[in-house]
This record gives sequence, C-alpha cells and structure tokens, in this order.
Amino acid sequence: MSDHPAFFGSDEEPSGIPADLLPYLEAADEPSEADRQAEQARQEAEEAADRADRERAEALRALVENSLLLGPDPSILAEIESDEDEDGTPSDEEDHERMLDDAQQAAQERAEVARIYESIVARAPEHKVQPSLERVRSVMDILGDPHTSYPSVHITGTNGKTTTARMMDALLGALGLRTGRFTSPHLLDVRERICLDGEPISHRAFIDAYHDVQPYIDMVDHSSIEQGGPTLSFFEVFTVMALAAFADYPVDAAVVEVGMGGTWDSTNVVDGQVGVIMPIDVDHQKWLGNTVTDIAHEKAGIIKPGQITVVAHQRDEVLEILRERADQVGARLLAEGTDFEVVARERAVGGQLMSLRTPHAMYTDIFLPLHGEHQAHNAAAALTGVEAFIGERALDAQVVEQAFGAVTSPGRLQVVRRSPMIIVDGAHNPAGARTVRAAIEDLGLAHVVGVFAAMSDKDVDTMLGEVEPVMDELIVTQMDSVRAMELDDVQAIAEDVFDDTRVSRIPDIAEAVAEAATRVETRAEPGENVAVIVFGSIVLAGQATQIISQANGR
Repeated sequence: MSDHPAFFGSDEEPSGIPADLLPYLEAADEPSEADRQAEQARQEAEEAADRADRERAEALRALVENSLLLGPDPSILAEIESDEDEDGTPSDEEDHERMLDDAQQAAQERAEVARIYESIVARAPEHKVQPSLERVRSVMDILGDPHTSYPSVHITGTNGKTTTARMMDALLGALGLRTGRFTSPHLLDVRERICLDGEPISHRAFIDAYHDVQPYIDMVDHSSIEQGGPTLSFFEVFTVMALAAFADYPVDAAVVEVGMGGTWDSTNVVDGQVGVIMPIDVDHQKWLGNTVTDIAHEKAGIIKPGQITVVAHQRDEVLEILRERADQVGARLLAEGTDFEVVARERAVGGQLMSLRTPHAMYTDIFLPLHGEHQAHNAAAALTGVEAFIGERALDAQVVEQAFGAVTSPGRLQVVRRSPMIIVDGAHNPAGARTVRAAIEDLGLAHVVGVFAAMSDKDVDTMLGEVEPVMDELIVTQMDSVRAMELDDVQAIAEDVFDDTRVSRIPDIAEAVAEAATRVETRAEPGENVAVIVFGSIVLAGQATQIISQANGR
C-alpha cells in the first residue's frame, strides 16, 4: 500500500476517494510478478558479489599467511581486514578492489622474494668459504664499481658487529644522511640483510636488485667455471646485491658488516673510510684459524690505507697485530681505553644510562634501550666511528640521544615477553655465551631457565660451561636447520656440563619455551626477577622470536 499520509493514521475514509475504488488502488500498489523476480535477481547478484569478494579476500589472506620462507606480513593482513565492515561487506567498493589488488601484488612480490632466496641458497652457503675476492670484484667491475660512489664504514670482529652497525646507521640517519646497511645473518626475513634508511629493503626493490645484477653474476659464474673455479657463493651474491642497491638508491653512507673474517670476506672489496673492529675471539676456527692471533690477522685485513680504524677492547696480543697492520698501510688507530671509553653506566627501566668519552666530546646520561654492559661498549665504538666518518668532530648531544634512544637489536638480548621475562639472544660462540652470563648477572636475575640449541660446528661444551653457574636448568631443543647439531649430541654435552637432573629434552621449540616459562615462574618468589633465556644460535633466536610473536597475537 502507498505510504502517503492520506492513506493511514485515521479511521475515516481518505478524503476524495470513493471506498469502492480502494481495493483497486491497493492492487495497483502491489509489485508485479516481474518486479518481484527482478528484485530477487538483484539481491542474489549482490549476495554473489559480496560472497566473491569475501572468498577473494580469504584466498589472498591464505596466500599471504602461507608465503614461503618469509612468514606472514601483518601490514598486508591488516590492509585486507581494514577494508571490511563488521558484517564483512566492503566499506567502499573501489577502495576495496584497490586494496585487494595491492594485497595480491604484495603477496606475489613476497613469493618472488622467496623464490629468489631459494635460488641463492642453492649456491654454496655462506658458511662455506671460498677464499677469493676475484669473483665479487669481477661483477662489481662489470657493473661500473657502484660501491665507489658512496663512502663506507666497514665493520668486523667476533661479536657485536650487527648491533654496532645498527647503532652507526641510526646515528648517521639522525644526522640527515641517507643510509645503507648490510648485515648478516638475518633473524626473520632475508630482506633484513639489506637496509635502506634503517628499514629492510622493500620486496619490490629486493626483486629489482637481484634482477639488475643477475646477468652479470651469470657471466662471472660462467667464466669461473670455465677456469675450474666455483660460482659465486650465497654470501657473495648478497654482497653484490647490497652494494649495487646502495648506489641505485642512492645512499650518502653505507655501513657494511663482514660475513666472516676480513681479508677474504667478499665485503672487503669495500675500502671503508672508517673501519671498526669489535672484540676478537675464537670462532669459525675451521676457516679463520685455531688461535685468536690467527683470527686477528684475518680480521685485520679490512684495515686500509688512510683509514681511521676504531678498535674495541682487545687482548694485548690482538691489539698488537692490529697496530702493526695499521702502521703497515698508513691507517690511524683509535683504541678503546685510550682514545674512547665507557665512563659510566647504570641500569634503567628498559635499558641503561651511559656516559661515553670519545676523542671529541663527553656525552653524559645517554639512554640506550638495550640490556647488557657490552651494549654500552658497542655504543662507544659506534659513536667514535661516526665522529671519525663525519670529519672528526663531535655530534650534537640531541642527535646522539635521538639516535641511541631509538636503537633496536633484534635477537641480541631481546626481551620478547615481560611476564615471565623471556629473552632471546643469538649467542653462538663462547664469547657470546660470556656476554649472556654477564647480562644475567647485570640484570640481577634470581632464577634463569635456559633453552638451547646449536649448530654442529660450534664449541657447545665451552658455551654451556660459561652459563652453567648462572642457570638453574637447561632445556635442550631442536631448531630447524640442516646444520643443527643432533639433539642427542647436544643433550649428552649438556648433561656433562650441568648434571642430568638439571637438563631436560623437549624437541619442539614452542613447547620448550612454554615449559621453561612455567618452571621459572614456579621458582620465583614475590619480588624476584626471573627469566627464560633462549640462546645458542641466531637461527634459534629467529625461530623462537617468531613463535612467541605469534603466540602474543602480533
């Protein structure tokens, strides 16, 4: 019936319309059979379109969540979710289509990055050293030596390289410079190895970087094979990609971390205006030598003529080798304890306060949101290196505060959960284990349960010996890596270092961490600080971080 007010709201007949005509008017207002069928068809079409959109969104969501190797990207998932109302209908049809197209393209790019990564991994892995710079030099020469188009900082050492690189990157960025950073290994995403302005290279830029250099890598591979040599290794390909990507961006400054050693590391095609050598200890003996002096000779290879070389605390015999190399090539060496130092530090909520002396200034009460005394020493080396890089002058204190206040170091004494505290660390050698022990003591932890796994070539006995006095229990687990030490072997060593009553075996990482959290909470008295420490390998650190993040709903 018509909704006109004249037809309802009163018991009287509508004015001017005879009563005998009303049934005919009512019939005329009723929709015809054809109208009803048309309306039904329209509703069914709308429902089908909505259903298709939801199915497409679900398919894209599944594609993103199951992208190979690199894991789900929360930002892409958020884009898919945010364009839907609570009832699941698109808020705006055009925007919805655009967002879905963008999400589909992003998923395709992620899949392409994964494919490229797999193809690079199929080469000689990064732990298989092929001691020559000729292959990388040849590719860079064909490309026109892009790495000479920007100044560089070159960093080596046994531990602390990546964190120091991140600190220097942050300082240079706070000064307004466009930066490139090359570090290894990655924690969760292979793109972490190549960063631009402090952020991992985009999926699209990663793909472009690979395709830009691939033809020239193939040329050098072919030439090397013809001469009886190997193809470029996994790490060599990444070095070429990073150095070329920095030039293409372009960066004002590059911070380049060696993969292993120094002299024969593929990054040593770089002539760093500033070199930074972090503490040198025994690691990678199979490739670098069995003694700390052998390893020091190898790492001293990054010292170049005219360079300012910043040297963190070293053993006396190591420092002597580095000084000799600097004298030979005409480099100037700045040593911790003489030219720069950590004057004072104290624990603070979420990190520590530092006072640092450098050759050009005293920086007091600088907050660093990282735990452990070693991080203060890393900061001192980073700050001294940046001073040298920008013309041997002091930095504005506000710039230093801004940069250090924003520094992160994933997988390096990283707190990934607060209650109970779970700390993830990539310590994979005795020196790293000593750092973990010092951090436990520095944090004043009353009870600690460790979760541990290691690669098969590591000195597990010494590593566990370093932490045994400060851990109540140890749970050994199995990480996903072809290089991982067999769980039986890890357990046997652990039971020898600890006693078998303090060692448990839980192969699944998620279950191992959950059990460790339960046990450490059980031990805790009111007011005590307790923690779970997951350590032994950067691979374990990455896998544990991802598991805990997913459990936290991130």
